[in-house]
Amino acid sequence: MAMDVISVIRTKRDRGELTDEQIDWVIDAYTRGEVADEQMSALAMAILLNGMNRREIARWTAAMIASGERMDFSSLSRPTADKHSTGGVGDKITLPLAPLVAACGAAVPQLSGRGLGHTGGTLDKLESVPGWRALLSNEEMLHVLDTTGAVICAAGDGLAPADKKLYALRDVTGTVEAIPLIASSIMSKKIAEGTGSLVLDVKVGSGAFMKTIEDARELASTMVGLGTDHGVKTVALLTDMSTPLGLTAGNALEVRESVEVLAGGGPADVVELTVALAREMLDAAGIRDADPAKALADGSAMDVWRRMIAAQGGDPDAELPVAREQHVVKAPSSGVLTRLDAYDIGVAAWRLGAGRARKEDPVQAGAGVEMHAKPGDHVTEGQPLLTLHTDTPDRFDYALQSLEGSFDIGPAADFTATPVVLERIA
Repeated sequence: MAMDVISVIRTKRDRGELTDEQIDWVIDAYTRGEVADEQMSALAMAILLNGMNRREIARWTAAMIASGERMDFSSLSRPTADKHSTGGVGDKITLPLAPLVAACGAAVPQLSGRGLGHTGGTLDKLESVPGWRALLSNEEMLHVLDTTGAVICAAGDGLAPADKKLYALRDVTGTVEAIPLIASSIMSKKIAEGTGSLVLDVKVGSGAFMKTIEDARELASTMVGLGTDHGVKTVALLTDMSTPLGLTAGNALEVRESVEVLAGGGPADVVELTVALAREMLDAAGIRDADPAKALADGSAMDVWRRMIAAQGGDPDAELPVAREQHVVKAPSSGVLTRLDAYDIGVAAWRLGAGRARKEDPVQAGAGVEMHAKPGDHVTEGQPLLTLHTDTPDRFDYALQSLEGSFDIGPAADFTATPVVLERIA
């Protein structure tokens, strides 16, 4: 059957449904270069404006999976479980979570990404560990997974190449927010990765891509449906991202905090979410006799972390990079910190050098924001509220601009606590 891209674009532009054949053809043709970027841009915008139904999204996802290779973990002696976060500020959860779930008996193949804009990337964080390698061959990845129980690495070029090409296009055409394209992007990589079960951490709030609970619920439900349709046991937690997670936003700063969690300490919200996601991952993998809270307390998760870092060339005992310059932001008044905006903190960390504006930009390992109080804490006028870290002090003024209006201090009655986990969708 002859296909042409103009007909496909017009179908979606006019609010029609794309057929399975149209979807298969356009994804394959775009991956091969037969469909031009400007044509796929038009189709992506039509999808953003007019949406897709469940059948269309499932077929679009399947076509992106079919554009590349699929990994196979059937040789492992353990059941596999993975987690994906939609991205936030201070979201270092993957770092303690992967070794924790491995310590409880599952294998965790965690293919992660880099940060862009105000959201931090897991690979950028781990690359602040001296010697650690993100790029592994499929054979190396399987070996690390088999010997340590967990691996955190970059996805290979052969995994859903259609998504890699389309993701870059969406980033520069204002179509990142299209829920069908977000859902199919995430799930095509996770299904091609070959995990047996998947837990989704869908962030909600100012520091997340999904600003409202309604949008987050729609995205989570779409992704859970896609996983189920492709035979992957999938559940989602909607979690709060109006306030940064933990007390740090930045690469080496977040690694240091993650190690504190693995040592049995760390901020309460990071520990709570790590344990909640671990329980979901273990349950989805069919492991119901392990206690992740105990594995944090007895050091077994820390043991896996050390083996995992060493297996990828890193030195778990090495000193982490520290930024050359610091600037302290002090509390302007006494009272209760009633609000600390996640987006503003993320932008400040990005401007200090912890993130990138373009994929090829370098990041500073030591840059970021350290928080000395969280909403609900009492602060005293003049006490340190935030410490900004960077190697390039001329970045401070630019970062401070993003922090204007980023927090409120007032009476205790003005503070309302928000739970870390808002909803569960299965």
